[in-house]
Amino acid sequence: MTPAALSLVVLGASVGLFVWNRLPVSIVAIATSLALLATGVIDLDTAVGGFGDPVVVFIATLFVVSAGLEASGLTAWAGRVLTQRAGTGRIGLLVAVMALSAVLSAVITPNGAVAAMLPVVVAAARRAGIRPSALLMPVAFAASAGALLTLSGSVVNVLVSEAAQDVTGHSFGFFEFAIAGVPLLVGSVLVAVVAGRLIPQRESGSIGADFGDHLDTLVEHYHLETGFFRLRVSSQSAVVGAAAGLDGDGVRVFGVQDAHGTPVSLERECEPGDVLVATGSAAAITRLAERHHLELDATPLTHRTRTALLNEHVGLAEVVVAPRSALLDEVFFPGLVRGAVTVLGVRRLGKDTGAERVRLKEGDGLLLHGTWESIAALETDDDVLVVDSPDQVRQQVAPLGAPAWRAGIVLVAMVVLLASQAVPPAVAGLLAAVAMVLTRVVNVPQAFRAISWDTVVLIGGLIPLSVAIRESGAAEMIADRIVDVAGGLAPVVTLLIVFAVTAVLGQVVSNTATALVMLPIVLAVAADVGLDPRVALMTLAVAAGASLLTPIATPANMMIMTPGGYRFGDYRAFGGATMIVWLVVAVLLVPVVWSTG
Repeated sequence: MTPAALSLVVLGASVGLFVWNRLPVSIVAIATSLALLATGVIDLDTAVGGFGDPVVVFIATLFVVSAGLEASGLTAWAGRVLTQRAGTGRIGLLVAVMALSAVLSAVITPNGAVAAMLPVVVAAARRAGIRPSALLMPVAFAASAGALLTLSGSVVNVLVSEAAQDVTGHSFGFFEFAIAGVPLLVGSVLVAVVAGRLIPQRESGSIGADFGDHLDTLVEHYHLETGFFRLRVSSQSAVVGAAAGLDGDGVRVFGVQDAHGTPVSLERECEPGDVLVATGSAAAITRLAERHHLELDATPLTHRTRTALLNEHVGLAEVVVAPRSALLDEVFFPGLVRGAVTVLGVRRLGKDTGAERVRLKEGDGLLLHGTWESIAALETDDDVLVVDSPDQVRQQVAPLGAPAWRAGIVLVAMVVLLASQAVPPAVAGLLAAVAMVLTRVVNVPQAFRAISWDTVVLIGGLIPLSVAIRESGAAEMIADRIVDVAGGLAPVVTLLIVFAVTAVLGQVVSNTATALVMLPIVLAVAADVGLDPRVALMTLAVAAGASLLTPIATPANMMIMTPGGYRFGDYRAFGGATMIVWLVVAVLLVPVVWSTG
């Protein structure tokens, strides 16, 4: 069996395993590469070379950049703005995210656009109560359409433009592709809106909870109405040597901590360094402090002080006392400072205990306040169970702080590098990923955890298949049949055949590889049937971008697979309906616009 035939057999087996969906896609990808190596179609360097391909490096860095945008809260903010402007209705939000994805794709390529849009779309879906799967596939397809809005949107565009220059002496203009790209985008959006039932509705394990009303919920549950004051006893205080029971005149002292932070009895004689925790009106507390020479250590945190409760520096966490916790039977009360956090409220059996001293029991709820660093540290505390992830709460609810600005600057810098083509995409991605770490938007462990290794392995394992199909002659073997069939046929039929073969090849081979294989064939076909070469080349550009039927067709399609919860076969129905729009543009619109005959 020839190498070309073996390549096609391995291709068929791989597609069959993907459709079967019983094995992890990354395992299938590695098995594909090993099968090509075992059959002698490719050598060892080619078999493992995919993992060092610049495309794989670029995709991996995009995950790190995306994690930085999410960790800084920038994507949650963008999601809030998007839902505020577009609304939470499915159609309005769908049109907005598809349009934004297309515009980004025209500037930073489909892969970069989808990586940037992923967390934003998930956040917007969460706020709108929509499954991410209803938005992510349209976003990826819109990115493919957006690549045909500008010359720099895709490597394929550059290739066909250079070919047009060589053959006709006239390259395609920078925005000339938009004549085809705009109808593609509009048509894709219309399909998503009208045939939305074709979009798979999958549950994704990667979507987090919606914390949009988090602060209001906690304030209501813990009755943060009056709050508490902390009054520090100095050596000149009149209460030194006296019991802390200073109730009266609208003030109630319900807790005392000594200089070491240990709760002590109200009947114990006060000592310098003690802190009295009291509740009452601000005026009454002020009179008490002046009368007894007490220093005001902290003012109340209530529903009226929302900014002080939660901002870019400090936040809240609800925790539950864990079984066998060292805190069991310890005295707690609102206003107690424990380490780096302050207790704002205690709940037992679903009820707020109010301004009372309680001995903790298993299952008691505590509302804690402190810096985000101290709140995050609670996740590793064996004595309590954190109810909601502090990181997710901070990303969704806290106002934008310095990390968000740093992440935004890094993103803009990457976009400028990609749009200007000052450096290769992989280099731009590496610079951005390193910058995210150096500016402390994410740390090194977070950066590595952010990378979807399944996606990286999937792309790296399938690149050798693309090489094998191209270099073994398999692609030419198929494409040569076009010349045999196209002879004597009407131009529109010829374009239909060119589109079909290119699009089918593009479902399993990268867009760039597909274009490289098809370029000389398309030009030969055009010469044989008397077709304007610019028409043939623009049809090739559209067809090569119509990679909509499988997740392995493009890295962008792969990137949405896990967040969307999609299966291999989920792309066929909606992708097929969208591809009809691409076919109409390629076969009917392109000849009208670019034909000179």
